[in-house]
Amino acid sequence: MAKKKKKDGPGVIASNRKARHDYNILDTYEAGVVLVGTEIKSLRDGKASLVEAYATIDDGEVWLRNLHIPEYSMGSWTNHSPRRTRKLLLHRREIDTLEGKVRDGNRTLVPLKLYLKDGRVKVELGLAQGKQDYDRRQDIKKRTEDREIARELGRKFKGIKA
Repeated sequence: MAKKKKKDGPGVIASNRKARHDYNILDTYEAGVVLVGTEIKSLRDGKASLVEAYATIDDGEVWLRNLHIPEYSMGSWTNHSPRRTRKLLLHRREIDTLEGKVRDGNRTLVPLKLYLKDGRVKVELGLAQGKQDYDRRQDIKKRTEDREIARELGRKFKGIKA
């Protein structure tokens, strides 16, 4: 009898859907997150919020700020601070290129997804550039046009029988 592959956890813990609405994502990077104490237990429960989170580069190190990981319910005095600053693990050349790109233009680092990979917590960072209001309106207009085209094509092909 073949054994089923055991899933490593909930997969995606949290995603920042609003980031793709507010920013043009130019490039993405995968980074490890340094956690302490009961943070991993709270994350395995699927509790985290990326809503106000952002990343900064200070002294050649990348830091994730405002990521909310609530205190572990079964924890005691060992619980962590929910909004503490967490260090991100990236290769030196990735940090150097990110630092150059962030310093050059009006770009920022935005966390897009928080997930488990091989038992470790990873964050998908996006190098982002802010959208203007007219860019957002253009995106909405394109989405509605695509939806109408798909609807018309669906009507046209429903009448044809194979």
